[in-house]
Amino acid sequence: MSRPLCLRCKRPESHCLCALIPELTPRTRVVVLQHPSEARHALNTARLAVLGLGGARRLVGERFQYEQWAEPGYAPHVLFPGEGAEVLAPGCAAATGAPVQLIVPDGTWTHARKLLHINPQLAALPRVMLPPGLTTRYRVRHADIPGALSTIEAVTHALNALEAPRNFDELLRPFEALIDGQIAGMGADLYARHHLNRKVPWR
Repeated sequence: MSRPLCLRCKRPESHCLCALIPELTPRTRVVVLQHPSEARHALNTARLAVLGLGGARRLVGERFQYEQWAEPGYAPHVLFPGEGAEVLAPGCAAATGAPVQLIVPDGTWTHARKLLHINPQLAALPRVMLPPGLTTRYRVRHADIPGALSTIEAVTHALNALEAPRNFDELLRPFEALIDGQIAGMGADLYARHHLNRKVPWR
């Protein structure tokens, strides 16, 4: 018998995270384009990110029309590494111009690349990327490439750079509680065997 879910955060009511989700209103407009396979994942951090940010949206699918993701009055930038991508840091060019619309592909790296490949209007937008050397706190998923972050971590780092000196680390509170709950649920021995003792980077 399935446990009743919170209608907002989609977690079991006994583990609802809503009390930890902040109410932040950034200057930046965040739009998460989520691959359908990621939307079904139990550890869906993009949902938590959008819930904590005023004006943020999450769209699930593979093909998106301009009218779905566009934000009039905002300069759209895709958060995805690649040739010509601007590294996000306080004072970067993206942070000093018009208000930014941060478009975040969400899924595995393969899925994220596919989203850009089959949506040429998105692929043609300016790209921004996070600086190297950031470390994930996502201790219960394994990354498919080194240095990968969860979506909520990536959004938090991006906002901290775009809107410095304002800080958005509060956005990570429900994420950290989610991870702690997953670790507690699997037990210390199982967690150590499957996560601490692996040499694969986390995601």
